[in-house]
Amino acid sequence: MPCPHVLLSAAVSLDGYLDDTGPERLLLSSPADFDRVDEVRASVDAILVGAGTIRADNPRLLVNSPERRAARVAAGRAEYPLKVTVSGSGDLDPAANFWHTGGEKLLYTTDAGAKRARALLGDTADVVTLGAHLDWRALLAHLHDARGVRRLMVEGGGTVHTQLLQQGLADELQLVLAPLFVGDPAAPRLFGPGAYQGGRLRLTDTRRIEDVVLMRYEPTAPGTGPLETAADRHWLRTACELAALCPPSDTAFSVGAVIVAADGTELARGHSREGGDPVVHAEEAALAKLDPADPRLPGATVYSSLEPCAHRASRPVPCAGLILEAGVRRVVTAWREPDTFVTAADGAGVLAAGGVEVVTVPGYAALAQRPNAHLPH
Repeated sequence: MPCPHVLLSAAVSLDGYLDDTGPERLLLSSPADFDRVDEVRASVDAILVGAGTIRADNPRLLVNSPERRAARVAAGRAEYPLKVTVSGSGDLDPAANFWHTGGEKLLYTTDAGAKRARALLGDTADVVTLGAHLDWRALLAHLHDARGVRRLMVEGGGTVHTQLLQQGLADELQLVLAPLFVGDPAAPRLFGPGAYQGGRLRLTDTRRIEDVVLMRYEPTAPGTGPLETAADRHWLRTACELAALCPPSDTAFSVGAVIVAADGTELARGHSREGGDPVVHAEEAALAKLDPADPRLPGATVYSSLEPCAHRASRPVPCAGLILEAGVRRVVTAWREPDTFVTAADGAGVLAAGGVEVVTVPGYAALAQRPNAHLPH
């Protein structure tokens, strides 16, 4: 399912707390960082917080800069981003600032919570039910498809951040570290216990802002099942971009591939016709750079812009066979092979029959097809 780019934004103390237990909210960011947050808000399509954050902090979640609001309007966007919250119970204070400032408001809830929420909020907000239980994937898909949200900023609380990270749905984490300690075990922490994706996150930026430090991270560890994750989308996009490096051909597709270990380490990459070889395929080129006995291969994921081939005349073993021989057990691809050169190609079927989990992400098909626009079909 297509979903927005999900950006988690938070500020924490040196010992990992979001707040203390006092009656007033603990201000962790500096004035310059608050302005940076305002800039990020102005850049996104929607801002989301959990119902607990509304109850605890009573936030307005506005773009405060008149110049930034004017720039949004000049670009044909709403003055304020859509404000979104999530509540399973639907038990929300209709007098909270969230409902009475800024632009449109949207509440996601359950079947049970929808009746209560509509009675409390009236026409203050659109209320969307997700069924018997809250489902983050369904929520993100609805935001993308029904509300046109392409970039979503999530500002808390800790439970929301934890759930999105644990489900592999966060594309980016912007974390501000404040130079103070809280030390109260009763205070709220940013992340809760549970099973997170393995591996190290990639540090993409670090910046000093007055007396705080901003760190930006991206997840790198591949998913482990049939559902795509944010890290899967990152690596698949890389594979699609590699396809653009292929020398053009009228008799073969341009394809890019990346092989990534379970901990998020890139093992190898390749693209069609790499190194001047007119018949080498992307997955073949990438696998050739690895020792077949590499113990990381069985736990790795192969990302390929096009479904690995099941038939070919130029080599004795097609790419689907090479992947099976390597022991890889998960493949993520953007585009099923059309009948341009091989009728009813089914590399995904060959892989699945060999015990490989094949995940197709059609939202990246257009990017994968771009270097092949000159080919028929």
